[in-house]
Amino acid sequence: MSQLHFLAELNWLAILVAAVAAFILGGLWYSPKLFGNAWMQDVGLTEESAAESNMALIFGGAFVLILIAAVFLGTAIGSSDWRGGLHTGLVVGIAWVATAYGVTYLFERRPLRLFLVNAGYNIVLFALMGGIIGAWN
Repeated sequence: MSQLHFLAELNWLAILVAAVAAFILGGLWYSPKLFGNAWMQDVGLTEESAAESNMALIFGGAFVLILIAAVFLGTAIGSSDWRGGLHTGLVVGIAWVATAYGVTYLFERRPLRLFLVNAGYNIVLFALMGGIIGAWN
């Protein structure tokens, strides 16, 4: 049996919906109405420098990476319901992603506010994707 047999068992529509929802969440989270201004300040971006970026590459790459994360989150969730998926997403977001950011940010001496913005986004992102994927199992 192929080592990739687990991919056949995934609900691909749930994975796609979870990735789209996470991508939309990112657009909202990093918008000026929520945390975008603080994030831009803490990473040293300006509106002008952001406008000069290759947005197709950035957004396309971000969606592909979110989709990959959704696929492997789906494998971790297995046959759980929405509560199990939400729980798994929270564990991934808090115990793995946020702590990894924390270690990196400590050594890089990045601001606490930037940690809270980025780690908070990933906690909510994985919880949202987990809940969606689990609900469709």
